[in-house]
Amino acid sequence: MQITIELPDNLTTIMEQKWGNLSKKILSNLAIEAYQNHLITTAEIGEILNLPSRLKTHAFLKEAGIYINYDEEELQRDLETLQQLRHQ
Repeated sequence: MQITIELPDNLTTIMEQKWGNLSKKILSNLAIEAYQNHLITTAEIGEILNLPSRLKTHAFLKEAGIYINYDEEELQRDLETLQQLRHQ
């Protein structure tokens, strides 16, 4: 999906001087908001923002001051992965 917004040129210039690429800034903020509202996962943030790895996604969230949602299901998956690695 493509979404288009219109901003006055003079405000766009000011915001781009502060934040750089506005499309990227808006997309990042949208992803953060969706994540904080438990609408998307860290993997989906990586997909939306085209981040190359889980570590880059975690770094992005850390830089934004966002704590990673780590629930029991994710803990269980991590524990299972550890068990598999120990038995190799």
